Amino acid sequence: MLYIVLFFLLFSLLLYVLLGGADFGAGIVELFSSKKSKRITRDTVYRVMGPVWEANHIWLIILIVIMWIAFPSYFNVIMIYLHVPFVLVLLGITMRGVAFIFRHYDAIVDKSQFFYNWMFRISSLVTPVFLGMSFGSLVGGRIILAQDFSGYSFPELFIWPWFNLFSFLVGLFYAALCAFLASTLLIGETKGEVRRMFSRKSAIFTTVLVLLGFILILYGYISEVKFIKDFINNPVSIGAVILSGILLFPLWRAIKKQNRVASRYLAGLQVVLVLFAALYAHFPYIIITTGKELSILEGLPPHSVIQNLAIMLLIGGAIILPGLFHLMKSFGMIKILETGKEEMGH
Repeated sequence: MLYIVLFFLLFSLLLYVLLGGADFGAGIVELFSSKKSKRITRDTVYRVMGPVWEANHIWLIILIVIMWIAFPSYFNVIMIYLHVPFVLVLLGITMRGVAFIFRHYDAIVDKSQFFYNWMFRISSLVTPVFLGMSFGSLVGGRIILAQDFSGYSFPELFIWPWFNLFSFLVGLFYAALCAFLASTLLIGETKGEVRRMFSRKSAIFTTVLVLLGFILILYGYISEVKFIKDFINNPVSIGAVILSGILLFPLWRAIKKQNRVASRYLAGLQVVLVLFAALYAHFPYIIITTGKELSILEGLPPHSVIQNLAIMLLIGGAIILPGLFHLMKSFGMIKILETGKEEMGH
């Protein structure tokens, strides 16, 4: 039963990185668009993601619930020592949702639209950055597990573990990943010159993502971050990264040819390989503190709790997943048995 719970935990994480990442990335793509193409991007984003954007955060909720029930020791560390960045993430998600709704449904079109547009774009960027910085702090080795909080200052315990260059690079990497996912997704939702525009954006964000990944690993190695050193020394993780690098060539080719299906699935496979490489290198010790490494398998609740949670997850998955698949298929988010190319310019 524990393996079932772990599967849903990792599956929820993967879907949130993919779907939630593409959701955040849409705003990032819009932010870095030219003034001329901002409106085109905005209208395209609303048409494509408007029907499904609220469903993306369900995976974050499931992730948190599983952590809370099945892995209370991890949940405790995360909620105590990373409460500042997660509050900022919550504010970003809230501001982004408010801006997304009001810039389309505001009864009066006035200067407030300018404010809503920029609130959506900025919150779409800073939210994944803070999410990435939170993960960076978990593996960065700077969290201090204090028995007596009075012996440390507030910044030492709750600011510096996540507010540092390594965590910031992880945040930028995730933000770039979000923009890469969104721009690649939008290739398959447009035609003609607009499709060519998103194809160019996808190629640019792919390049930025690769460069940031290289800088992140290089800086982590030079700074002797244990997670990065273990990552480099793990043959399976390095093999996944090498495979990811090899698959960049067909991905770039698919993006250049504006192949709506191949580009989408190759992009998703890139995320799977990167996430697998990162987690496999140090599983189950995902949290690295100044004093020790914490295993996610320690401090588990009674077997009956794990068993009941696993049963509920299986039942919930049988109900939610088919409905989500149908929703995304209905609105064209999932492409199956399509040729992958359309005549451009029509």
